[in-house]
Amino acid sequence: MDKATRMTDTTTLNHSTLPAPTQRKSPMRPLSRHWLVQRFSLSPGCQYDERVIRRATDAMKRQTQTELRPAAVMIALAERQGELHVLLTKRATHLKHHPGQISFPGGKVERSDKDIIDTAIREMEEEIGVTANRTNLLGCLTPLPTVSGYLVTPVIAFVDANYDAVIDENEVDALFEVPLAQFLRKNAIRKQPFLVRGNTYDIYAMTYQDHLIWGVTAQILYAFSQQLCLN
Repeated sequence: MDKATRMTDTTTLNHSTLPAPTQRKSPMRPLSRHWLVQRFSLSPGCQYDERVIRRATDAMKRQTQTELRPAAVMIALAERQGELHVLLTKRATHLKHHPGQISFPGGKVERSDKDIIDTAIREMEEEIGVTANRTNLLGCLTPLPTVSGYLVTPVIAFVDANYDAVIDENEVDALFEVPLAQFLRKNAIRKQPFLVRGNTYDIYAMTYQDHLIWGVTAQILYAFSQQLCLN
């Protein structure tokens, strides 16, 4: 990465700061559900980079709350012609936390939720109208602390490719898909310095078409790709 590349706040993080990823043929082959089930089940869990998590831990020190609140996001995968696609949303611009950013469907745990998986399933259905059931679960990634004070568990599930999306405009501006192979390219997701409150932190970021995917979402996708042992 070019050492001169540096972001000072969320407004300066844009597509032009990200170099094009190195192309590699093998991960770009179609990735089927069968392939992913085998690969994921045989791969050890990937831990998050402590240098990237440090931004969240430092943010917690400045807040009055002492414990992270549990939350979940859903990594929903739809298979089309033997290739898996990841469902992503663009958050509504009026939201308090991370407005306009690219994210997975998700949210905090409610008392009515049976467990963290129930949270991810419920949140996805509420935000985009897409359903999943436990028989189509692949598994979970390691929980991740965030700057907004949550401990987020990424849940992975397969969804019907013929889903009928119903977007909650209070939460989501748009829903789109990205082929899973895009995230598995060599150096597709890059780590970059990010200056906040006089401190420099590392973040992950990548671009896809006109979308900038960064922060927690990119960090989760990077961990997922690392667990698949393709980078």
